[in-house]
Amino acid sequence: MHKFRPARILAALIAVMMIAVACGPAGTASPGAPSPGAQSPGAQSPAAQSPAAQSPAAQSPAGESPGGEGGWHIGVSNNIAGNGWREEMICSIRAQALVSGEVDRLTVNHRTIDAAGQLEDIRNLIAADVDAIIVNPAGPEALNSALQEAIDAGIVVVAVDQAITLEDAYLLANNQEEYGYLGAKWLFENLGGEGDVVYMRGAAGAPADDDRDRGWDRALAEHPDINVVHEVHTGWDPVQGAQQISDFLATGTSFDGIWTSGIDIPIVEALTNAGGNYAPVVGSDNAGFVQQLIELEDAGLTGAAVTNPAAVGGAGVVLALQILNGDEPAERHVLIDPEIWDNTTDEGRAMLDEANDPDINPEWPLGIHVADWTTYTKEEIIACNSPNE
Repeated sequence: MHKFRPARILAALIAVMMIAVACGPAGTASPGAPSPGAQSPGAQSPAAQSPAAQSPAAQSPAGESPGGEGGWHIGVSNNIAGNGWREEMICSIRAQALVSGEVDRLTVNHRTIDAAGQLEDIRNLIAADVDAIIVNPAGPEALNSALQEAIDAGIVVVAVDQAITLEDAYLLANNQEEYGYLGAKWLFENLGGEGDVVYMRGAAGAPADDDRDRGWDRALAEHPDINVVHEVHTGWDPVQGAQQISDFLATGTSFDGIWTSGIDIPIVEALTNAGGNYAPVVGSDNAGFVQQLIELEDAGLTGAAVTNPAAVGGAGVVLALQILNGDEPAERHVLIDPEIWDNTTDEGRAMLDEANDPDINPEWPLGIHVADWTTYTKEEIIACNSPNE
């Protein structure tokens, strides 16, 4: 088996350390099985993402939703800012609130904070008398006290991307255990079931990272001849991930493949700067990574993108409005199953080509819609406007 043996070239390592912020974190989700009504579209190409059928709330004319008259005030609490995945999630929320015609006011708390800061933000939203809170939480239980206060006050709570443990809250998220399993299985099989791999995880302690790790372990158990030579938490930070891969390449350790938790663009750039002796790379459906898989295939890059649409934020708006309008779903948890797009098969190449869109920010996932949920256009999510602007 051909090993990747990084050259210890100072100039290359300096170039890696100067990599600009490229890709957003892959996001998070929660354990649990998809509900019978859960959609499993993965991420579709931007040109073909207009849902064929919408949820009841999305189908209603603006201001004429079943069981309600619109005019809602929705609050948003997000604990990580400054990366592509979360920025697209916020724009999805803003765009869906705007096109719904049912949201008069959107209050967004979008900053990088710990659980204590997010508890404060949630209590501020309660004090602002919001009708619903869409939350991407710091952890499954860390925010329960404030979110229970919201529920007790009659506020609808919808967790997106990452779960909370409150029974009366709702969840709409990507299936992250399957995300971890699907990408790891592809990598291990691509290596012929044996070899040395680098495991670049997300944020330590985050439920999504734990979910993905369970999927990784499932795939690893099926391929006992795979050896993990390096494991690191990137924090879903592309700058940190770039430094980490730079440090690893400097050790001269040989490896056969890399699995990344969405920190894929700077990893490919690092391999390019280190001589272009590419090892297979698994990442997310970030627009820039998809372009790398297409453009660098002839240079020897093989890899796969696992879908992880940030548009679960906008889908969370649709779900919140559905509940506010009296159409409560039968199941409280909806999980979206991922797809995998690789550049090693004709089918995978076709998916990559269909999904590729130069209009999308390279740091954003290409899943700008969740089928049967979000209704905004590509132009509207890019504009990132909200109802009260």
